[in-house]
Order: sequence, then structure tokens, then C-alpha cells
Amino acid sequence: MRLETLLPLGKVDPGLRAPDIPLDIWSVGDNAKLLESIGYGGVVVEETKDDPFTILTLAAQATETLRVGTAVAIAFPRSPTVMALHAWTLQKLSRGRFTLGLGTQVRGHIQRRYGVAWAPPAPRIREYVHAVRAVWDCWQNGTPLNVIGNHYNLDLMVPLFDAGPIDNPAIPIHLAAVNPRLCGVAGEVADGVRPHPVCTPSYIRSVMLPAVQQGAARAGRDLSEFRVAMKPLVAAARSEEELISKVRDARARIAFYASTPGYAAAFEHLGLEALAAEAKILSKAQRWEALPLLIDDETLETFVTIGTYDEIGQKLVNRYGDVVTDIEFSIAIRDDEDRNTLQELAHLVQSADESIARAAIRGPSDGSKLTPQVEPSC
Repeated sequence: MRLETLLPLGKVDPGLRAPDIPLDIWSVGDNAKLLESIGYGGVVVEETKDDPFTILTLAAQATETLRVGTAVAIAFPRSPTVMALHAWTLQKLSRGRFTLGLGTQVRGHIQRRYGVAWAPPAPRIREYVHAVRAVWDCWQNGTPLNVIGNHYNLDLMVPLFDAGPIDNPAIPIHLAAVNPRLCGVAGEVADGVRPHPVCTPSYIRSVMLPAVQQGAARAGRDLSEFRVAMKPLVAAARSEEELISKVRDARARIAFYASTPGYAAAFEHLGLEALAAEAKILSKAQRWEALPLLIDDETLETFVTIGTYDEIGQKLVNRYGDVVTDIEFSIAIRDDEDRNTLQELAHLVQSADESIARAAIRGPSDGSKLTPQVEPSC
């Protein structure tokens, strides 16, 4: 299993509340070097309060082996050619260590935050990925640019704007997804899928992976190298006492996600439709303080991996090891003890065998659907 992390260290989920330590852009290089020195697999950056490509440039320039990636950058506000250039430049700088993680975002943000026209995301992101790859193929191999689609039409690339070939042109693309339709598109055109934090192991196993497999079958693709990169909901701390506030924050995150229609399928899968409906009502009324009260202990433990630092690594492996290949987690480093703890966690998680997850991603050899299974305990 590969281990990656957001920055600042210890940030495990965007949620409603800011991390205890906000991202310090001046420390990105040092933190990336630290992660590399303790054996971390990668660092990823989400597109929230800082430009992810700028942050990743700092991380890539400071390191030699650490993988870097967006988790995720929002696709539709950028043209495919603009996105292709961002990725091409970072792949050159990192010497082949970059992964382009793309997200579609929901209608309200696309229209009202980005000012971009809305269209159904699944067919649009399928076409978008094809267009990005067509631009790369043009630059790398001189293939004439000829993208003709419902959303993007690209047929002009003059020498001044031709970025030219690079040493490592095979840039992996991961798609953020929750619903089966986007999972199917990921299986068709992408190199990996990034489940949302509300996607429990049983949802990934029973809903997402069959959709990925069906998409791959439609496109005649092999899933042997396909990755499932999970950003889990985690409540972790040095001690049981410090864990109390982490659990409180986790309840708030689950309740907020339950109120979001785009994530309804993950709650419906667990028979929590009523919870999601009530959370939506409270959200519309802006009764934010009432939302966490909806989350009882059973629901909390269904979505969140909870534990002290000495146990959280094994709990993550036990919970996700049979369905994901990459997992996102870190702890804040306050002293040498924390650094040593994170190094031990990195070794433990990355020593986990991913062969069971690989088999789950490839799917049954007879092409039958996976059977829904009971959610494993933490």
C-alpha cells in the first residue's frame, strides 16, 4: 500500500473546520524533504485555499523521489490545454513523479464560484480526459491535434505553443468519484479513482469497484495497474484525552457530508437515507451546531477510523487494505517523538500487501458483479 499526505502534516480531511496548523507556503519544501527522508510515498494537494500546482512545484523542486499529485484539481474551470500544460510542466520538473488528480465539483460551485456553464459531469470529464491526453500526444509525438466533441474542439497547435516532448510522458490521471457513473468513466479513461472520504470500504467494494470494472470492460482496458487512492476520515491523536476533540470534529464532518446531495449514494448504501434527509434540512436552515448531534456512535465508527497513534496505522490497514492501493494520512510533527512515530506509521502502512486490493480492483475472473459485504470493523 502506498502512503501519501496532504499538507500541513496532520491534515486528514478538508471538512468544515480548518486544521490546527494552517498550510505555511514557506515550509512546503522542508515538509516535502521531511516526508521523503522518513520514507513517505507521496504528497498531494487539494484545490481549496491555495493553488495546487504552485504548492506541488515547491514540493517537487525540493525532493528527488517523493511522488507529487493533485487530489484534486477542479477540471472544468480550466480548458484541457491549460490543464495539460500544468501537468506537463510538473512532470518535467519532478522527472516523472507527478499524478494529475481531477475532480468535477458540484453544480453550485461550477456555476456560482467558478462562473462556468454546467453540463452533466460524467460525459464531460470523459471527453476532458481524452482531450488532455490528445494534447500530450501532440506535444510528445507530433500527432496532429484533432479533438472533436460535444464540449471541446481542439485542432490548433503552432510551434510557439507546442511544449515538446519530455522524458516521462506517461502521466497518470486519477478521477475523484462517488457515484457509479463517474466510477465507470474512471474505469474507461483513467489510471485511478479517488473515493470521497464518505466512501466506506463496503461502498468501494460493492458499488464503486464494479462500476470501475464495467467501465474498463466497455473500453477494453486492463485494470492491473489501476489504483484506488483513498482519503479516509480519521480521528487520531497521541492520547485518549487528545482524541476527544478529534472525534468531535469527525462528527461534524460526517454530518456536513450527509447534508450534501452529491454524496447521498454513500449514505443510502448503508440505509442512512433518513439521516441524510434530516442533515440536508438542517444545512439549508444553517443550523450548523445541530448537525453533529445527528451522528451517533455507530454511524461515527462506520465512517471514521479512530485511534491513538500507536494503533491507527494498523487500523487503517485492517479497514482499507483489501480495497485500496493508496491511502492518505499523516500526523502533525511537534517534536522528535512525533517524527519517529510518523516514520513507524509510514513503514507499517507501506509494508501492507496490496495483492488483495489488486484482486478486488480487477474483479471476478468470470465477469460477475461483486457481492455486497458487511462493513468491516475498525
